[in-house]
Amino acid sequence: MGFILPYLNLNATFARSMPCKGNIALFSQSGAICGAILDWAAAANVGFSSFVSVGSMLDVDFGDLIDYFGMDIHTRSIVLYIESITNARKFMSAARSFARVKPIIVIKSGRFKEGAKAASSHTGAMAGEDEIYNAAFKRAGIVRVKHIADLFNCSSILAKQPRPTGPSIAIITNAGGPGVLATDAIIEKGGKIAQLSDETLKKLNEFLPPHWSKANPIDIIGDADEEKYRKTIEICLDDKNIDGLLIICVPQVVADPKVLADKIIDISKKAVKPILVAFPGEESVYHARQILNRNNIPAYSTPEEAVESYMYLYHYSRNLELLFETPEELNIKTSTIYQEKLKNTIKKALKEKREILTESEAKEFVEMYGIKTTKPEIAKSENEAVKIADKFGYPVVMKIYSPQITHKSDVGGVAINLQCKETVKQEYKDMIKRVKGKKPEAKIIGVTIQKMIESKGVELIVGSKKDPVFGSAILFGMGGIYTELFKDKAIGFPPLNQVLVQRIIEKTKAYKLLRGFRDFPPVNMHRVEETLISFSQMIIDNPEIKEIDINPLIATRDELIAVDARIILDSKPWEKPHLIISAYPSKYIKKVKLKDGAEVVLRPIKPEDEHMWQEMFNSFSEETVRFRFFRIIKETPHEMRTRYCNIDYDREIGIVAEINEKGKRRLLGVTRIIINPGESDKAEFALVVSDKWHRLGLGSEFIDYTIEVARDKNLKKIYGIVLKDNTPMISLCKEKNFKITSGDPGEYNIEYDLKK
Repeated sequence: MGFILPYLNLNATFARSMPCKGNIALFSQSGAICGAILDWAAAANVGFSSFVSVGSMLDVDFGDLIDYFGMDIHTRSIVLYIESITNARKFMSAARSFARVKPIIVIKSGRFKEGAKAASSHTGAMAGEDEIYNAAFKRAGIVRVKHIADLFNCSSILAKQPRPTGPSIAIITNAGGPGVLATDAIIEKGGKIAQLSDETLKKLNEFLPPHWSKANPIDIIGDADEEKYRKTIEICLDDKNIDGLLIICVPQVVADPKVLADKIIDISKKAVKPILVAFPGEESVYHARQILNRNNIPAYSTPEEAVESYMYLYHYSRNLELLFETPEELNIKTSTIYQEKLKNTIKKALKEKREILTESEAKEFVEMYGIKTTKPEIAKSENEAVKIADKFGYPVVMKIYSPQITHKSDVGGVAINLQCKETVKQEYKDMIKRVKGKKPEAKIIGVTIQKMIESKGVELIVGSKKDPVFGSAILFGMGGIYTELFKDKAIGFPPLNQVLVQRIIEKTKAYKLLRGFRDFPPVNMHRVEETLISFSQMIIDNPEIKEIDINPLIATRDELIAVDARIILDSKPWEKPHLIISAYPSKYIKKVKLKDGAEVVLRPIKPEDEHMWQEMFNSFSEETVRFRFFRIIKETPHEMRTRYCNIDYDREIGIVAEINEKGKRRLLGVTRIIINPGESDKAEFALVVSDKWHRLGLGSEFIDYTIEVARDKNLKKIYGIVLKDNTPMISLCKEKNFKITSGDPGEYNIEYDLKK
């Protein structure tokens, strides 16, 4: 369809009209949807900063558009109509970069297989599974809506109202029924009914009739006029317990909807909290809704619509808050020797034209990443089976051993709770016969015997599969016999940290069991978190894993044990995406010695460093702060700290210097390169060293390593700005052969050519 840029009065589409200027950038894969939105926008007085119909995205895609309009001064929020995503990593990187400051709202078609087929025929690309799309949007901090009406409603509140700061809503209504419906909608969507303060109740009692509701919803009774509405609204806006207002006016004899609309408009001009209005009905309230919408007050025909819009935006804010919560550092280690051994296992299997690892091989994989397993032994005869069972001690579990059989239970290839020699002998014969009958083409080598886990615990499943769009996705939920029955699962993407793992676990029904439920004692949640992070690292390290199941993973009070594991290999992993979010670049870890002999580790910064980053900042003198940030900064709130610690390694590398003094870890400084959108061959550069560690050679080490890292990322140039009175940095740049030129008043521009 083309594109429209209202601020340039440029309309390069088939649309006849130019939309109003506004702060929403809309990108759509459907031209018809674009046309519908333009028509709606004109009626609702919603303006746009840009309007782009992208079609099949053969050149410019969603990632490019988010990057470009994310930097646009006229754009405050981004709305997407998506049928498919072509470059998931680029999309996620762009969305994560801007979603913190500019809300991104998505409607994704093809939520079911039949719809996905229609979408793929329209765009020429395969649609991914809907649950994986959901997880990806959540990880990027994107708000997903399901209906076009929700897209409009969310756009409206984004464009017209302050962002919600909390879930507590006050309902002001002149009728009880709509107030109850609004209450139900708020609770259903995860909101809260605001608790009115004593002061608010006292003020309302002064002018409302004696039989008003005395609580929230604030039913001011059917004979309430516009003046009672006005006073009630103003009092509620002053209540600190209230995060937002929903004003409902059912057509009655007293209150004139148009006059009330004018009063709400006047109040909203000074309000710092979102105000939403529901005028149920049509003929007598239609024009009042139009007046409100044209004056930046979202007005709806039902209370439920208003509540849904509010809660979408609240969940957006809350999701970002949770995503950027500081994770606890967990000590997860893997050995290079182990990794080499596992790579050899993969090579051996693929050389033998096996894409499925044996249970022993799969469990060896899992064990190497610190996840305890039951270790099976192979028995090729009934006597061998008895000998192994005697060694393990009864009861034992027997499983068929065949390279062609992965789902052993489906062919009768699993027997549990074998209590003695006789049952082991008999079951060996019966199992071989049973499986041969059901799978005559399979080569049966024998059986495996392993100790049966008798402790009562929660049966979990942890798995991963490669999605054709989003690469490796991790699944967690209730396992064992409950897997197919409850379909209890949550999906995430590697790399995972402690906070992200927590969010995944909390989405499942299994979470309640893990915390302790009836006969199930509480499980050590740290162990569960460590297990999932180790599992995530295993997926990161091994792109050859196409699919893996650990099911069941039994969680008891003190430990987790993988009872079964299955791994399917990908013989051509390079043909499919692997990670859509860049993993921690551990290759950039190195040790250096300073002039005083102190040994320092240079390594990439990570989200877990936030507290150490704050300690380092607190050690800076005012001059050091000014040299680095070009102004004096006294406070560094959590949002600022996460901006520097929780980064996308595809776009930015922050290298910290860490020292361990008598068991206390400290950060001594940071050097950083930032690759801005549209500048793939160059990066902005800055560094800072804590005052105590000046003149010990750390700055020189930082610059040398920054140049090394920049070259590794195939950059051609690094550049930056230095204040003219920052003489130590200027001297260092001269020593390292930076090109130094005059910039803005009081500043030098520095530049280093990486090609020389």
